[in-house]
Amino acid sequence: MPDVEFTKCDEKNNSINRSTVLKLSLTMFSSGPRQSVSAAALALVLSACATAPRTAPEPLQSPMAGALHWVRGAAEHRAIYLETYRAAADRLPALASGRIANSWGVILDADETVLDNSEYELGRVPFGGAYDAATWANWVARGQATALPGSVGFTERVHQLGGKVVIVTNRDDSTCPITRSNLERIAIRADLVLCKTASDDKNPRFEAVQNGTAAPGFPTIAVVEWIGDNIQDFPHLSQSVRDDPDLSFAAFGRTFFTLPNSMYGSWQRNPPR
Repeated sequence: MPDVEFTKCDEKNNSINRSTVLKLSLTMFSSGPRQSVSAAALALVLSACATAPRTAPEPLQSPMAGALHWVRGAAEHRAIYLETYRAAADRLPALASGRIANSWGVILDADETVLDNSEYELGRVPFGGAYDAATWANWVARGQATALPGSVGFTERVHQLGGKVVIVTNRDDSTCPITRSNLERIAIRADLVLCKTASDDKNPRFEAVQNGTAAPGFPTIAVVEWIGDNIQDFPHLSQSVRDDPDLSFAAFGRTFFTLPNSMYGSWQRNPPR
């Protein structure tokens, strides 16, 4: 049964306050023409015109709806992406100094780092934002993800300075061709895209990029920066670092650059505080 609330009301079934009830009572029981109105009549007015049952207020929006509202509509979201990519670009000349062209590069994640999938996530709000393999595969196959703010300009800067752009993503390996096409469509020219094969762990792929075994014909390169929206987009890091001393985050802002993702991520498995 829904929660109900009964309030006193007038003859039009509109709520009235205590002062109105008091005035009505005084009028009914004062001397004069209205004296004949009985106490029973007053009781009838005050009880029989109780409002119809009212349902409880609508529940608050799901957390996913709030997260998407921020991602898709907040000026701060755009500002943080632009700020982060500008900071990463500003560090490149010093990090690339003295290195031969094509001997160095950067590693970026794909989803929510360079590819904006919030349009897909919007469709998952009625389901609480729960991951669904079939709908995700359909979205990826469409290749309609857009570029996130600052990502195109950053990758262009890498190439201008003689570096390589490597995307390491946990999209399934079978989706790599369409992912490459999606990246090209939004003007992100990746020299190498490594998708997931056997494991979500990106560290073996990070190491392969640096030791020249990532792909046939792809050279050994020095990785000077990592950019991602998940702590696991950075070498040998996980959510367990969250309670470590600040020194554990020393690489952030120097060679590691992180982006906000309030929609999903490894952070969701952390206990609430």
